[in-house]
Amino acid sequence: MILPRARVARRLELRDLRCPPHRPLTALRRRTGGTGPAAALPDDASAPDERAASPAPRRRRTAGIAAGVAVAVLAGGSVAVGAAHKTVTLDVDGEISEISTFAGSVDGVLTDEGVDLGQRDTVAPAGTAALTDGAEIVVRHARQVTVTVDGAEADVWTTALSADEALGALSTRGGDVRLVASRSAAGRAEIDLDLDGPVEVAVDGDVHAVTDTSGGVAAVLEGLGITLGELDTVSVRHSETGAVTVVVTRVLVQEVPEVQPIPFESVQQDDAERFVGTTAVVTEGAEGQRTLVHRVTTVDGVETARELVSDTVTAEPVTRVVAVGTKARPVAPKPAPKPAAKRSGGSAPAATSASAGGLNWAALAACESGGRVDAVSSTGKYHGLYQFSVATWNAVGGSGLPSQASAAEQTQRAQMLFDRAGAGQWPHCGPRLFR
Repeated sequence: MILPRARVARRLELRDLRCPPHRPLTALRRRTGGTGPAAALPDDASAPDERAASPAPRRRRTAGIAAGVAVAVLAGGSVAVGAAHKTVTLDVDGEISEISTFAGSVDGVLTDEGVDLGQRDTVAPAGTAALTDGAEIVVRHARQVTVTVDGAEADVWTTALSADEALGALSTRGGDVRLVASRSAAGRAEIDLDLDGPVEVAVDGDVHAVTDTSGGVAAVLEGLGITLGELDTVSVRHSETGAVTVVVTRVLVQEVPEVQPIPFESVQQDDAERFVGTTAVVTEGAEGQRTLVHRVTTVDGVETARELVSDTVTAEPVTRVVAVGTKARPVAPKPAPKPAAKRSGGSAPAATSASAGGLNWAALAACESGGRVDAVSSTGKYHGLYQFSVATWNAVGGSGLPSQASAAEQTQRAQMLFDRAGAGQWPHCGPRLFR
């Protein structure tokens, strides 16, 4: 049978086809250490078939056609897999790695890499975005930080990686924005953000420049030898020049005692043994004491709060007691004036009234002269038990100096003087006559 020329040519083409074996799909190593999707890569072609081109049985021609089709299918699959493979850059909170992947979307890469996302975390591009070769994926996990805005404290979420970045983002909230450090069980100050560069440290009135901040806030303070008190606070803010500044605030709370006097009271009580118009201090008054304890809070040496803790009377005051006389004074008839008789020889002075004799003359003498018969004042003007002036002594019939007369005569003439003019002759000591 003679075949058409076109058919003969087709047979010769099929006879020369080669069907080399293909190698298994190889795994691509990923950053996490696992294996990625397999990629079909062709092995080297096998050696050409040396058999002569001769007519073959029909069944062999059929097998050759099938092999050719298989080669075509495998070649098409390699092209499809190669097109799905991509190399992308993944930045997770500043940790950057290059990823080989066959994922078709951003979410696929994150799932393969085991990156978990929270409600407040951010991803760029969006997770549903189609993935292209050379893409850059940025993931920022949100973290909660404590801030004070113009003195008011609040908890906020931020995806910033550094304190400087967070302060810049929060600057619109108020004039004085600070990140507040927490205190660990060991008393170290910690902020869940990097300082990321040189900072200033303001503490105890001084400002220190620190360039190595790799260890965070706690390491910076320890490097300067700064010890934190139990209540001291640490915050991070921007200075007026824009520099990141770590601020140590000294907070002291202590109980401060204060002693205050308690004034004493003064009372009067009637005394029937004393004459009307006379008083005497029976009990001297004395101030008491009270101790107040305040809990005082100071911030960098300035008092910011004061709270009364206790108020205790530590010494009771002593009341001053004054006795007031209620006894009626005796009324003596005023004697008729008599001519003063001069004493001659040993004649005795005139008799005095009985009322004058009942007074406390010893008390008057003790007050006026200390009870000394021959007492003379420092000026030399007053003499004797009752400190007569010479003129007064002569007016009641005395002669010579009173200090030279006997005690009896001095007392007798003092009583005469009382009968004439009363106790007013002794303005300071006169009330003692009535005790």
